[in-house]
Amino acid sequence: IGFVGLGHRRDEMASALPYGEQRLVELALALAARPRVLLLDEPGAGMTGAEKTVVSGLIRQVREQGVTILLVEHDMRMVMGISDTVIVLNHGRVIAEGTPGEIQAHPDVIRAYLGAPRGPA
Repeated sequence: IGFVGLGHRRDEMASALPYGEQRLVELALALAARPRVLLLDEPGAGMTGAEKTVVSGLIRQVREQGVTILLVEHDMRMVMGISDTVIVLNHGRVIAEGTPGEIQAHPDVIRAYLGAPRGPA
C-alpha cells in the first residue's frame, strides 16, 4: 500500500476510497504476490489525467524492478509512455509490432486509428 502512495489510507475500507485510489489498491494487491509478469487490463480506465500520470509512473517503477508488464490499454499516450514494445490489434488481428516510435509512424496503425486517407476534395 505504501508503494502506491496510500499508506495513510491503510485503515480505511477500499470501497470507501475514491475510484482512482481503489484502482491503486488493486495494483498494490497484484504486486503483493511479487509477480514476474503482471497483466494490466485498462489500468487508466475512468481515471483523470493526473491519476493516469501516477499510475504510469508506478508501472514504470515496477517494470524497472524487472517485472514484465503486459498492458492492455486504449489510451495511446499512456501506452507510448510506458512501453518498450507495442503490439497493436485491430479487430483481433495483430497489425503492427515495434517500438513506440515505430508504431506511431506505422501506416496500418494510422489507418486503423485515423481512417484511410481520402483523395483530393
